[in-house]
Amino acid sequence: MTRGSTRPTSRDVAQAAGVSQAAVSLVLGDKWRGRVSEGTAQRVREAAHALGYRPNLAARNLRLGHTRTVLLVVPALTTEFFAGVYTGAARIAADHGFGVVLYPSPEGVGPARNPFASAQAALDGIIASSMAADALTAIRGDQLPLVMLDSDPGGSPGAATVNLDIADGVRQIADHLLALGHRRFLHLAADVPSWTFDIRARELAARIAPVPGTHLRTTRAPISIEGARAAAESALTAPGDRPTALVCDDDKLAAGAYKAVRRLGLRIPDDISVTGLDDLALATAIDPELTTVRLDAELFGERGMQALLALLEGNTPEARDIPVELVVRASTAPPR
Repeated sequence: MTRGSTRPTSRDVAQAAGVSQAAVSLVLGDKWRGRVSEGTAQRVREAAHALGYRPNLAARNLRLGHTRTVLLVVPALTTEFFAGVYTGAARIAADHGFGVVLYPSPEGVGPARNPFASAQAALDGIIASSMAADALTAIRGDQLPLVMLDSDPGGSPGAATVNLDIADGVRQIADHLLALGHRRFLHLAADVPSWTFDIRARELAARIAPVPGTHLRTTRAPISIEGARAAAESALTAPGDRPTALVCDDDKLAAGAYKAVRRLGLRIPDDISVTGLDDLALATAIDPELTTVRLDAELFGERGMQALLALLEGNTPEARDIPVELVVRASTAPPR
């Protein structure tokens, strides 16, 4: 299609793909399974993409009685992680003719207010990341198909859950530091009442406790660089033997810990090793670069949207945690 040309139609897609208009309708309406082959479906999708074809969703929605709109609720937009979750969810949604509205809850982990209350708009389903299920009642989270990301699998009756394997990520961090010879640990924990942070604390303690001669202290901090700096500085100057390893709940907390360590005249990793969790862009912007756990935010969003689509089709979503990966960089070394 050239600029100024008419909008491509399903007939144009059918001709480009060498199939019937009925086949185009089946594929783009996501009703092709068992009716046309995977190869045909792929040709139709490729032709539609090449032509810039967009189905008339307004007309389709009138027929189906649905808005084909999904709400993605996140605690905040202050980190690129949730942008990645949105990107992944929107990619899968677009392939199935859905739109995703991103809504940061003004209260953080909850409760979330209904952004559509005045418009009385309808939603087909909700994906909520790092929130409690009961925080979603105001946006009909207890009435609509619901997928919880990064949430307690047993804490949301009637909802599907999709999780990253955070517990394994923490185990990888602990094993890495123990193998280096660290025995005195400081856990800089996020001061947020959330299942995902409870898991980090529990797994770290469980991994370290059986090793003879280990000691673990915990200090809490808000998820901000300055808040983490203050908390880490206070903990590192407390009476007793100084920790040799500082385990942070996420990369932003680790950046604050870096500032605290340097204010105290210490060096990373010579005097203290530091780890994070997330592998944000920040992890390679600080010096030395941060040892952290890489979380695939886009894949997380994709799996969340796939789970919601399964619910909408009356199917049971796949229940399998997404693997995570320890990325070892220069912020960790054997203790002196």
